Amino acid sequence: MKSYNFLIFFSIVFTIYSAVNFYIFARGWQALPAGSAVRKIYLVLFIFVFLSFISGRILEKYHISVISDILVWTGSFWFAAILYFFFIVVFFDVLRTINASTPLYPSFATFNYERTKLIVFAISVLSVGGLLTYGYINAKSPEIKNLEYKISKNAGELKSLNIVMISDLHLGTIIENSRLSSIVEKVNSLNPDIILLAGDILDEDLGPVIRNNLGETLKNFNSKYGTFGITGNHEYIGGVEEACQYLAAHNVTMLRDSVIKIDNAFYLAGREDKDISTFTGKKRKSVDALLKEIDKSLPVILINHQPTEFDDAVKNEVDLHLSGHTHYGQLFPLNFVTNLVFELSHGYLRKGQTNFYVSNGVGTWGPPVRIGNSSEILNIRLNFGY
Repeated sequence: MKSYNFLIFFSIVFTIYSAVNFYIFARGWQALPAGSAVRKIYLVLFIFVFLSFISGRILEKYHISVISDILVWTGSFWFAAILYFFFIVVFFDVLRTINASTPLYPSFATFNYERTKLIVFAISVLSVGGLLTYGYINAKSPEIKNLEYKISKNAGELKSLNIVMISDLHLGTIIENSRLSSIVEKVNSLNPDIILLAGDILDEDLGPVIRNNLGETLKNFNSKYGTFGITGNHEYIGGVEEACQYLAAHNVTMLRDSVIKIDNAFYLAGREDKDISTFTGKKRKSVDALLKEIDKSLPVILINHQPTEFDDAVKNEVDLHLSGHTHYGQLFPLNFVTNLVFELSHGYLRKGQTNFYVSNGVGTWGPPVRIGNSSEILNIRLNFGY
């Protein structure tokens, strides 16, 4: 049944993907001179980028190689290019429709219309290429967000706690060892007491993670209390048990609907990802059940990959609730979509006595590109006491 549901989902996504690609292809084809060699090159290149991501992912399942890497990287960039080419094509189609009834085009554009179309084509390609280059550089340069919150509870002998939280690493073909090493170095430079990985640590397939030995780099995280992680939807997409076993073997303590009391001073709780029911048919614990047995006079930190069920956290006296998942859209203007879907899709919110923060994430999914937002590493200082 689950395979059938996945087949339906994939068919719908592939149909939409194909339709958008055909729309972009057709408008580009019309802009190029009829019968020219450029059209043949355009056709071959378009077919290549159209099929590259799917081909690369399939190839990775059987044999990870330079070829599969090239295909995945090409297809990942193409996902971002599709979005902006689509906006460009729609803009000019709307403009052309308006121009048919109310002439808008300047005389120099209509004097040699074929040449104008070719110039617009070239400018569009260069513009999208420049935008993706900027977005790639931006995605590789995470900001360190310094936050400080007062928690009106005593934490034993502990007066403050220095937390570093990152979400959405998406380790794999795109986020590989050099990128992870840079992130680890930045995290360790903040001298954290505890490191929290708020889900989507791995990017679906475990194969590239093992091949690149990313686990050994994960071991380089250094903090007083250790590194703790939770599952995200991508751990479930790729195979949650194998993912969690791998992470646990490389010094990441996975909190799977479980709570740990640290230094007799505070509680750290981690939820299973919301998509557990989609992939396993099981249900995750409610916040009530998860925190039922703890002493809520001590500070409580809850990590929940997808920013949901905020009211349950408030009711259960959670002091700090941390999430990721949204990437804040990753590509402008998709942040408007995440704002519609989630109560909080990025940044800080206080409800009752609970402090909520949803991170943009430090990695990327699909396109290794961020436009309109930045990758981030959260450095949170909690001060305890009345």
